[in-house]
Amino acid sequence: MSKAAIQLEETRLQDVENLQNYQDFHERHRVFPAVFENRQHKRIFDVAAGVGCAAQRVKEHYPANILCNDITPKCLKILEQLGLPTISFDLDNEQTYPFPNGHFDAVISLSTIEHLIYVDHFVNEIHRILTDDGYLYLSAPNYASLSFFQRYVLAGKTFHDPLSESLRERYEFYAHVRYFTYQTLLEFVSSFGFVPEAVYLPLPAGSTRYQALYARSKSKALAFRYATWLLYNLFSPRWASEPILCFRKTSFKVPLSRPPRRVVL
Repeated sequence: MSKAAIQLEETRLQDVENLQNYQDFHERHRVFPAVFENRQHKRIFDVAAGVGCAAQRVKEHYPANILCNDITPKCLKILEQLGLPTISFDLDNEQTYPFPNGHFDAVISLSTIEHLIYVDHFVNEIHRILTDDGYLYLSAPNYASLSFFQRYVLAGKTFHDPLSESLRERYEFYAHVRYFTYQTLLEFVSSFGFVPEAVYLPLPAGSTRYQALYARSKSKALAFRYATWLLYNLFSPRWASEPILCFRKTSFKVPLSRPPRRVVL
């Protein structure tokens, strides 16, 4: 991650002392550990875990050991306060990650891959540190989704505004260097020896943004949730803003033959 992005992230988190006053909880965090289904993971690695939104839920509700990675000092401080084991190293270089082959049976990577220059190395290293038949849970902003349609297609603006007053908006401009769509992410990761097994589509329910909408107007919030439910159940996942893809490691490259199983949560 660039120095500018790290500085903006530190500024954005300066008033955050714990998860209770963190104002950026997403539905991708809420659906953990439900996305594990019945896979019975024992050793989990959460890369770029942030302030532990997903990891804390796994720790509290799932019988497995979880290790968190991050490089932002404020994130590491909060992770340690939560009692989550941490390891700090930069994912975005060509150095071997500090784990032996087959060390984890699951890796969580939420909104991380879009930040990386050495993206091929990242996927190869995740493949290496997973056990045979280990699982990768991966999400990234889907830049072909409806959530970007008005801004990019109709207004002709960039995905993220470098001059915005929003710290998060500026952070994402400086931090995002890969612009995946649902389909390109599916095809890209599959080319490294992964088989897509499921795509999880989180409904509006517990995110900070949805809860704020619900507080302002219960009827608008419920209408938005129902519209999202229709979108996720009737149309392709390629329209969803940030699907979570579940990949299973294989020892060989398998061509995409069928779409992953769809699960709406």
